[in-house]
Amino acid sequence: MQPAAPSRSARFRHWFRTEARPILLTLALLMLARTSFANHYQVPSGSMEPTLYPGDQVAVDMSAYGLRLPYTDIQLIRRDRPQRGDVVVFKSPADGTRLIKRVAAVAGDTVELRQGRLAINGRPLSSEGTPDVEVFGQRRIRLGLELGGGPDIAPTVLPTGTLLVLGDHRGNSADGRYFGLVDADSVYARAVAVYWRSGEGFLWQRL
Repeated sequence: MQPAAPSRSARFRHWFRTEARPILLTLALLMLARTSFANHYQVPSGSMEPTLYPGDQVAVDMSAYGLRLPYTDIQLIRRDRPQRGDVVVFKSPADGTRLIKRVAAVAGDTVELRQGRLAINGRPLSSEGTPDVEVFGQRRIRLGLELGGGPDIAPTVLPTGTLLVLGDHRGNSADGRYFGLVDADSVYARAVAVYWRSGEGFLWQRL
C-alpha cells in the first residue's frame, strides 16, 4: 500500500519554509538597508546648478545624521548634525516635498546674503578674486549667478535646532529665503555623490 500523498496545505507549508521564507527575509533586509542606510535621489530642477543638474542621480547616505525607523520620521540613533556646506535632502517646511539644497548656515550663526553671496559671522565666503566661488571649509563651491543673486538676507542669527538651506543657483532657487529656516531634525540624508548624469552616463562626482 502506497503512503498517502501530502495534502495541499502540507505542500504549501513545506514550500514556504524551504523556499519562500528565505527569499522574503532577504527582501525585507534589503528594504530595511535601503530605507535606513543608503538610497538615491533624482534632482528635479536646476536650483543647485552648476553642482547638480536636472535628472542627476545622486547617492545619499541616510545614516549620516542618525538612524530612523524605516518609513517614519522617528529617529532611533542620532549620529551627527548637518554642517555648513553639506548637500542635504530634507522635507520642505512649506509642503513636505523632499528637496535637495546646500546647508548655508547652522544654529548660532549670523548669516547675511547680498547679491547671492554669503557672509557667516561677518566673514564673506567668497573673495574679490573669485566672487563666484564660496569656500566652506575644504569645499570650494561654484555659484550660479548668471540670473542674479535672488533675494538678499539681512544679518540674521539662526535659532537653536535650525538650518538655512540655499541653492547654489542663487538667482533660480526656491529655498530658505522663501520657505524659511529648516528644522535640523527634518534632514534625513546627506548627498554623497552624483553617480549618473544625462549625456555623461555613469560617473562618481563627490559632493
